[in-house]
Amino acid sequence: MKATKRTMGINYAIRDVLLPARELEKKGVDVIKLHIGDPNKYDFKTPKHVRDALCKAVEKCDNGYEESEGNFELRAAIVDRERKKNKVDIGIEDVIVTNGVTESIQMITAAAIEPGDQILAPGPSYPSYMEFARFFGGEPITYRTIEEENWQPDIDDLRKKITPRTKYMVVINPNNPTGALYSDKVLKQMTDLAGEYDLFMISDEIYDLMTFEGEHHSPATLAKDIPMILCNGFSKIDLLPGWRLGYSVFRDHNGELAEIKDGIQRQLRLRLSANAPCQMAVIEALKHPKDHLGQMLTKLKDRRDFACKRINEIPGLSVQKPQAAFYMFPKWEGKRWKTDMEFVLDILQNAHVLVVPGDGFCPNYGKGHFRAVYLPDKEILGRAFDQIEAHMKKAV
Repeated sequence: MKATKRTMGINYAIRDVLLPARELEKKGVDVIKLHIGDPNKYDFKTPKHVRDALCKAVEKCDNGYEESEGNFELRAAIVDRERKKNKVDIGIEDVIVTNGVTESIQMITAAAIEPGDQILAPGPSYPSYMEFARFFGGEPITYRTIEEENWQPDIDDLRKKITPRTKYMVVINPNNPTGALYSDKVLKQMTDLAGEYDLFMISDEIYDLMTFEGEHHSPATLAKDIPMILCNGFSKIDLLPGWRLGYSVFRDHNGELAEIKDGIQRQLRLRLSANAPCQMAVIEALKHPKDHLGQMLTKLKDRRDFACKRINEIPGLSVQKPQAAFYMFPKWEGKRWKTDMEFVLDILQNAHVLVVPGDGFCPNYGKGHFRAVYLPDKEILGRAFDQIEAHMKKAV
């Protein structure tokens, strides 16, 4: 029996590259994994007060289904957080809680995209935006981000790619996979374009408090009249990736997103609810001071500086210094490899380091690159880059 074309066409490079790495590990090879953005796989731990809150929640709640839109108290805490952080005028009815931001992306796409519709996403971009658009019959279009300008969006290119079929514009800031932090000037130009062409915006802000130089500003703060859906969650800043909790906020003063919101809420009811005890416990993460964040950012900044220095010392590799998150997007050069996957598999087989092919984030603007995390400590990072350097000196 055959699977559907829509499912067989799904590609998710971040996890797909794990399959050949597992084969090496079966042979006893120690693979250094720099492929996945999971801080908890390294030396970052979920704060104890949040872990304790989950234990208490399991005892306190009835462990039954939650409301489809999300726990009322949690949604109220999200409203408070977003009003303070992004200065948005929203109510509890404007917030939904999902199984990670990925479910938000899936549901928004399902509600907004008809076959033939187009979306605009940054190139390179987090793969789920493109994959879900294709899954529902849409056409994902990537707008250029400029590597030499720390991967800032190219506004002229963005304007050229807006068509009558364009439904919405995606902003991923801070950016995965490049670690870019968009300037206020660029964000304002993007919101101006959205207003000019009557588009709504999806603003992915899951790394919003994880910046090294500068401060994150939401496009919702800079433009009050553009309909937007802000997507955020608890995986990164709060070190809760395995809890699979995210949320979306509808900032929609004129009701332009009302039908799309209804389509999303119908899907929420269809899938019943997100995890009930985790929703109760994560309220503590929102209300408690983020004491862990300062130390986390200090460690990450130090590792970022080390990783960028080492990458730029390796023949055939170069990288722009990321300003946020924990990703870098180096460029590779050499005649030995024809594709990003060839490069990544060669590094895996010969240097025993796992990274992600750049064209998995955009076949146009990601090509000739790879994504790596700098989450491990410097001893592990140093080993990884020494092994890559030894191979590159032979290969280039």
